[in-house]
Amino acid sequence: MTFDPARDRARLREILLSKSVRFGDFQLASGERSDVYVDCKPTTCSAEAMPLVGRLFLDKMRERGWAPKAAGGLMIGAEPISFAIARESLETGGHIDAFIIRKERKSHGTQKVVEGLAATDGLPVVIVEDVCTKGGSTALAVEHALSAGMMVLGAICLVDREQGASDLLSGRFGCALESIFKLSELRTARG
Repeated sequence: MTFDPARDRARLREILLSKSVRFGDFQLASGERSDVYVDCKPTTCSAEAMPLVGRLFLDKMRERGWAPKAAGGLMIGAEPISFAIARESLETGGHIDAFIIRKERKSHGTQKVVEGLAATDGLPVVIVEDVCTKGGSTALAVEHALSAGMMVLGAICLVDREQGASDLLSGRFGCALESIFKLSELRTARG
């Protein structure tokens, strides 16, 4: 089957709405209340969604002109996304490795904070995330990537809750945040 971004995006939106988006009354990690909760892991870990996720993230990188050698982010939300990107990059004739960023440096062994790559110095990367709200987790991933010597081209999240993540990353790092979906679009699609 050939890559059709519109078809893949429509199918991924259906999967997200059925597996990952819940409407009701929820307390978010920030302590704020929301009428919608997004847990992307049931989607990003599903066999059907993985190739869609990989292709759509790769397409977003192409749109931006980003040519990373690796993609990754903080444990645990970014892991299935970075693995899907790495796998699908082989189908496009590219080669983008996956990496994982720990929230805290290991206290033993090599004491790495970035896992999965032999070398990180000067490596062009894209930071990935499942859901971005205010951007704190994504900012932490960018900080760790930069401290490991990586060159961060930008960041992409599957769902942007549109609550300040883009402004935080842009203001703090000059880092652009792209998304596959905006929460407002998923609210509209609920209809």
